[in-house]
Amino acid sequence: MTSVTTVRTPRLLLRGWQEADREPFAALNADPEVMEYFPATLTREESDAFADRIAARLEEQDHGLWALEVKATGEFIGYAGLANPSFQAAFTPCTEVGWRLARDAWGHGYATEAARAALRVGFGTLGLAQVVSFTAVGNARSRAVMARLGMSHDPAEDFDHPSLPAGHPLRRHVLYRLTRQEWSGPSSAIR
Repeated sequence: MTSVTTVRTPRLLLRGWQEADREPFAALNADPEVMEYFPATLTREESDAFADRIAARLEEQDHGLWALEVKATGEFIGYAGLANPSFQAAFTPCTEVGWRLARDAWGHGYATEAARAALRVGFGTLGLAQVVSFTAVGNARSRAVMARLGMSHDPAEDFDHPSLPAGHPLRRHVLYRLTRQEWSGPSSAIR
């Protein structure tokens, strides 16, 4: 295990990446259902390279996209955390909260639980003023997580993802936002 800070929730560990995470990570990145709202599935080599980039960024910053482990079983189920999108858009630079979980981990509330922990780091430890999240318009599951996190969506801020060509079915994206004031306000039972 790396020296990265581990974040604990009632059911999950958000931790540094391990060599043993590579195989299940490659499996979820090769799953067409998991990758439905991404341009393509990933080969094993692409998945390993992505894991390397995530792990390096996490070690550099001590926050980022943590590997997700279910405490009760020790099972790796994907990742969740904070990232800084590298593309240019009206809302960048920014910090994004994001997640990607194996299909078997869906429907248990893990994405919401992990994202809430990431928001605690973002707003509490890092003192961020706001965090965003975005996805393809049709991704109802991720949009539901964003809503459960208390994030708000303004259709006027929806955008065409600059990494996808004109006419691509996933190009149009929705943008959700959450400010530190909204997160820490009187109705913030979401924390």
